[in-house]
Amino acid sequence: MTNKRPVIIDCDPGQDDALMLFLALNAPELNVLGVVAVGGNVPLARTEVNCRILVEMAGRKDVPVFAGCLGPMVEPLFTAEYVHGETGIDGIAFFEPSLPERSKHGVDFIIDTLRDAQDDSVEMVITGPMTNLAMALKKAPDIAAKIKQIAIMGGASFEAGNVTPSAEFNIYVDPHAADIVMKCGRPIVMFGLDVTHKVMTSPEIVDRLNALGSEVAKSCAGMLEFFGQYDAAKYSAEGGPLHDPCTVAWMLKPELFKLKACHIAIETQSELTRGHTAVDFWGVTGKDANAQWAYDVDRDQFFDFLIERIGRYK
Repeated sequence: MTNKRPVIIDCDPGQDDALMLFLALNAPELNVLGVVAVGGNVPLARTEVNCRILVEMAGRKDVPVFAGCLGPMVEPLFTAEYVHGETGIDGIAFFEPSLPERSKHGVDFIIDTLRDAQDDSVEMVITGPMTNLAMALKKAPDIAAKIKQIAIMGGASFEAGNVTPSAEFNIYVDPHAADIVMKCGRPIVMFGLDVTHKVMTSPEIVDRLNALGSEVAKSCAGMLEFFGQYDAAKYSAEGGPLHDPCTVAWMLKPELFKLKACHIAIETQSELTRGHTAVDFWGVTGKDANAQWAYDVDRDQFFDFLIERIGRYK
């Protein structure tokens, strides 16, 4: 496909990050310029290896993987092995990737890549804490003009938080980074728990993935089986919410989602509500919108699309 859309992916795999990567890496619409890991669901030493494993499994050794920031800008790193397992991607046949580790820091990769790009041209996908992009913007403010849009998994509004009563994990881990990104002035589309909790997995989805037969599809099924154990009990459901693939699914098939322009602010100070995303859904503050907030999704079409795209792996 000509005119592929250039994309930088910034993530912290995580089983749901894994499915996001598989969706992006075989999309003919996208030109994935690189994948940057961040400390988040598990420490950076694991997320960086996980990124290389997943990129290799997708058959995309041409895509470079970089290690970014070890932890948040201010707070100590809070991780989620209790959800994702010790490796972060428990549920797959783990292996040592042959894809090499890059020596360049992930933040420098983001800066250099954006500086080499035309204005308003590169799309960013962030499905972990936003530390890497925030540090890049702080170090090189000029790169903001090169960003076409940022698709973010993070936040919660009408839906309660999943790590504290009011905060979603990615924002909670590094609220100061989220605050910087939300104020960067570039178009942002944000997929928080309000929408990701509407794409719960189920045994039927796992069976459909297994039936596809490829290594990638079976790995997706295995990861969802593991991932769903914690969340199924938490949410009294059959499986867990598939947070991170919402970003790339929207990029490829935007009609799946309903969005609303909102002003979104990040709480960085309060001990009680650190990481809270104040989504002005009803426009009560009078402040200009700085993001599109996803609030609904067609669940059946979302999973049909995801499974069709994973089915392209052989």
